[in-house]
Formats: sequence, C-alpha cells, structure tokens
Amino acid sequence: MPDRRLTHAVTDRDGTLLLKAGTRLTRQVMEASASRQAGAMATCRLLDYRQVRSDLLSFFAVPPYDLIFQEAHRQETLLEIAGDVVLPEPVLESLYHFREWDFYTYRHTLLVFALSILIARELIDDRDALLQEVMAGPTHDIGKLCVPLEILTKETPLTEAQHAHLRHHALAGYVLLSRYFRDPGILAAEVARDHHERRDGSGYPLGISIDNQMIDIIMVSDVYDALISPRPYRPVSYDNRTALEELTRQAEAGTISETVARILVALNRRAQPHFSQCVVSTERRGTPPSKNVYGLIDADD
Repeated sequence: MPDRRLTHAVTDRDGTLLLKAGTRLTRQVMEASASRQAGAMATCRLLDYRQVRSDLLSFFAVPPYDLIFQEAHRQETLLEIAGDVVLPEPVLESLYHFREWDFYTYRHTLLVFALSILIARELIDDRDALLQEVMAGPTHDIGKLCVPLEILTKETPLTEAQHAHLRHHALAGYVLLSRYFRDPGILAAEVARDHHERRDGSGYPLGISIDNQMIDIIMVSDVYDALISPRPYRPVSYDNRTALEELTRQAEAGTISETVARILVALNRRAQPHFSQCVVSTERRGTPPSKNVYGLIDADD
C-alpha cells in the first residue's frame, strides 16, 4: 500500500478529531476508522435532500451548461439516474455545509456529478454498474471540510503552506468517506483520494499514475468545471472554447484520458455527435483569462 500520510488533521463537520496529522493511512488504520461509526446510518436520496434538485436545475440554465443540457431527454435521463443515488446523511449534510459557507464548492460538486453521469452513460451500459460508479460524483470534494475557509475563498495567490493545506483535501476526503460509508474500499472514497492524481503521475497527493475509468471521468469533469467557473482567484472564468482546448491539450500530453476529454467535447457540440465520430481540432484559438493567479505560489510565506 502506498505511503499515504496526513499532513494535517482530519475532522468532521462538527470539528471532532478523527485522525491526527502525521497518521499513516494503512489498511488497518482505515478499517479501524471506518468501524468506529456506531449505530445505524441514516440515508437519503441526493435529489430529495433539501434544495439540491432545484439548485441543480438552476445551474443547468447557465452557459455553457444550457448547451450541454439543451435537449430535454438528456436532462430527464440524468435526473432519473441521479434520483436513484442514495447517500449517508452526514455526506449530504457536509455537501449542504458548502452551500452556506463556500457556494462555489457546492455548485462545483453538483455540476461535476452531473457531468460524470453524462460521460459515464457513454462508457457503461449496465444500469446497476452505472449507478454504483456515479455515486462517487457528488462526494469527490468532501475533504474540503478540513480546509480553512480563508484558504478556499482566498483571492490572492496561496502561500506554500496554504497550498499544502488545500491539497490535504484529497486524503481527508478518503478518510471521511471511508468512515461515512464504513468501507475504505468503496469507489467514492478512492475517487476523493485520487481525483487530483494524473495518468502520467504528475498529480497529487502521491504523484502516482492513475488508470481507473471513474477517476478519469471525475478528473476531467473537475478540471472542466473549474476552468469555466468564476473563482475567488480568477474573477473572469475561461470561455468554453479555451477550456475545451485546455482539456484537449492535457489529453494530448497524456495527463488526462483522451476518451473522456473527447466525450466532453462531443457533449458541447450543438449537433450532439457520438464521441467516436467527434472530430477534435488541434488548433488553439482561445485565450486564458487575465488576472488568473491559479497555480501561483506567494513567495512571501
């Protein structure tokens, strides 16, 4: 098992300490942590929880998602699949926590979930298998509960220490979901842990090569929505063409899945071709937004 060691403590939504900083996440540690959740775990359908359904529908009306979901049957199919996703209530409460305190993360999580369903439908035929896979979508960023809000919402470049704390959310999500689902081997926990790794080993937290279909799907959806959405550090988002060109560039470089990137490009075409028939241009005409400090580190640490 890779040496996954916590750089910061993992706490739940109420601030209760679950694992200390420096803890090595061995199989024994993860299984013990998962088993500490006592009593029956209440669950609820994701779309039936408070305002999740209405919020998700409102997000579909904003470009470029209005194009992606322009066909009624596509939105209906997505809602049918999403309507069968059942999650532990602590996971739903954590998701709703972001609605109040970090709306970007809340919106981002739901849209990555929606994209993951559309993409997974192109690759997975079996309904039960599809449902098990897409359950990882609305939980991939739950570890941000363990990152201070002043870091999540900072408008200037992060310091080295703050950047390290932000990266902590991947392993924190792994711990939280293992505990809430009572299973460290569940796909949702693995996706939370590995969605910032890359196919060529250039990601984090371990810099390992990832070859997992659902992680690929979340990885690409995560990057895409992050690019096209306004962020505290980037008041102006990437336009859709530039974002898709960036995904194409990363796919060509072997960082992300070429197949998944191609599906996302096809979903953005008005003619809605099958991804296998979608011609992806290598021409670069887009321009990243100005005043973008993403990836910059404040040397005054």
